[in-house]
Amino acid sequence: MRSRLGTTRAQVPTQRANPSTDRPRRSVVLLVFILGVLSATSSLATDLYLPAFPEIAADLKAPESQIQLTLTAVMVGLALGQLVIGPLSDQLGRRKPLLVGIAVFAATSFLCMVVQTAEVFSLVRFVQGLAAAAGMVIARAVVRDTFDGDSAAKFFSRLVLLVGLAPMLGPLLGGQLLLMGPWQLIFAVLGVAGLAGFALVLFGLPESLPVEERTRQHPGQMLRLFGRLIVDPRFIGPTLTMALSFAMSFTYISAFSFVSQSEFAATPQQFSLIFGINTLGMILGNQVNAALIGKVHTTRRLLYGLFGAAASVALLLALDLSGLATLVTVTAVLFVMMFFTGLISPNATTLAIVSQPASAAGSASALLGTLQFALGGTIAAAAGLHGGTTMTSMTLVMLGTAVAATAVFVVVAARGHAK
Repeated sequence: MRSRLGTTRAQVPTQRANPSTDRPRRSVVLLVFILGVLSATSSLATDLYLPAFPEIAADLKAPESQIQLTLTAVMVGLALGQLVIGPLSDQLGRRKPLLVGIAVFAATSFLCMVVQTAEVFSLVRFVQGLAAAAGMVIARAVVRDTFDGDSAAKFFSRLVLLVGLAPMLGPLLGGQLLLMGPWQLIFAVLGVAGLAGFALVLFGLPESLPVEERTRQHPGQMLRLFGRLIVDPRFIGPTLTMALSFAMSFTYISAFSFVSQSEFAATPQQFSLIFGINTLGMILGNQVNAALIGKVHTTRRLLYGLFGAAASVALLLALDLSGLATLVTVTAVLFVMMFFTGLISPNATTLAIVSQPASAAGSASALLGTLQFALGGTIAAAAGLHGGTTMTSMTLVMLGTAVAATAVFVVVAARGHAK
């Protein structure tokens, strides 16, 4: 039987390949690159235009909160899109839904350049999020198709390293693009990135789910599968942990552009640099996580990340309430928080996805992504609901979600994986 990457694979269906021994290194590197680009597309869709928030608000004559809602719109689109595209990929294979999603993403990126109102902008961004969901949900499913156990965790760590470059470089690139032209230029770059991703999938990514392993489910069967996943603590525990942790980091992502520029007088370029520095913290944390694989259990690595992130946000709130918050001190604490976030994402994803059979990987990945972005987008919007976005409102929401993520994993997920 031929491997999904073109090499010989064992006949035992429950055994997944070890990327370091069973596959040519070049094949694994290529797969990491392609899946990383696909996963990073959604990060670029959310992060690239963050430095332009004040300019977009002025150009479209809309309040700050309404421009923040365009970010929420793309997050909701990402959530709903994964819920639909994930199960479709279990039925149709990975390539077809992926190619359609990337094509629509590129088209809506170019359409964002000509919007005239914040309302239309939000609508187009919602559709763009629906399309971008294909890259995220199917990338995780391809990993589940191909790897298992620690091999999956190691691959996810490599993937997160590449994906982490998008939120680090996205705002930096966005800030520089604003020096070259209006904010519409940012979406032109997104459109070109979408076209490049389409070409990568078309010519470089083979189908990873054979026809004989695909599932044909009616809507009722799909709902029953989702219901089974929701009551399975091995899946729902780390999934809710991941979603709440993402809400913490996404609150920072959506609010700090306004906070840094309004309360600390940062320029768009300074905000971009700070954002990049903090994202580097996440990448470093992710690499520490990769180094601990095989030495520290996945559950314990995740707990390290959860406790560290919660403590960092508590310190951030203390700095704010004591009046000691400056651009330097806030950046330093956010860097530490993002470092611990780098231990949360790959481990929570591994625990959730690997707990399910490969035939349900697309649906499991879809539900994980849906809850992640639905909770993240909705909770993050709370930071700007009352009196606009402030440092205090941002940190209060972040602390609440960080504590909730830790509590959920300790009570639900740890119990489920201890069985």
